[in-house]
Amino acid sequence: MAEPTKKEQEVQVIKDYLLPYLNLEKEYPLLPGAQSIEGVAAFIGLTAKELADLRAGCDEQAELAAQELLKDDAFSELTTRLPFKKGDLIVGLGDAATSDLQGWFEILRHVLEISRPELELRFLNAAVRGDSSYDVLRRLNRAVVDPKASWVFVCLGASDAMRLGAMPERTLVSLTDFWENLNTIGQVVEDVSGNPAVWVTPTPVLTAEMEKFALFEGIIDNADLSQFREVFAGRKGFVVDPQGRRFGNPPDVWNYLADGLHPSVAGHALTVKSIFKTLHDRKSVKSNLLDYGLNDDFFETDDN
Repeated sequence: MAEPTKKEQEVQVIKDYLLPYLNLEKEYPLLPGAQSIEGVAAFIGLTAKELADLRAGCDEQAELAAQELLKDDAFSELTTRLPFKKGDLIVGLGDAATSDLQGWFEILRHVLEISRPELELRFLNAAVRGDSSYDVLRRLNRAVVDPKASWVFVCLGASDAMRLGAMPERTLVSLTDFWENLNTIGQVVEDVSGNPAVWVTPTPVLTAEMEKFALFEGIIDNADLSQFREVFAGRKGFVVDPQGRRFGNPPDVWNYLADGLHPSVAGHALTVKSIFKTLHDRKSVKSNLLDYGLNDDFFETDDN
């Protein structure tokens, strides 16, 4: 059998690894070719059918993960009382962890569509791989203001904390700028939606595995990431997993892909669990009820 050509190898990498994050229609919304599956497929070296089939496979994985979560009665119970109203638009902002076609935001969508179809919720995954907090600031008009978002989930920090190969002495975004950027994002979300942001903290990374992976332009150190995670502490809104321990402490390797950065479907499912637990955490809930006047009917649960 002949050895695969370089192009064939590149296409295989796209199919096996990159495809869930290659959502070019979000990266280049003003390019006409990016608004058709034929244009996107041609750009990344696939046929339209190949791209459609691969994306459908990702969505199927997300749906299967949602179904597995809902088999747990305790988790399913959490979906019966939610702050969302009928017809609400739920927006996801962040980097690859959120943009992933089989990631936590898509699993969350399936959980809500399966368990609460009567709410007729709408979803907009506006996250883009590699986005830092600066990039999200630039997307606020298109992702939050123009569509009039009702609830916004924000998962940031990993790209901000990266130390690029050309400048390893500093993180891409300073902690001070990260703080200011989150303040602005949170304020815009409040002004547009009238609801607090749901902040999803970044999980730790497996740095040793990242160092083996040639596709990354830099490295993330968990000591840096921990400091970025602390910026979420005490922030207005709901803060999901403020200590970053939802993948275990230390984190379990099966919650990651082989690159040590991107979560596996199993890891994404743990993020969805943490989100629902946070939405029902009494301390977070009471704070947000006072700040935003949310209806507390859905929080009438036992203190245990």
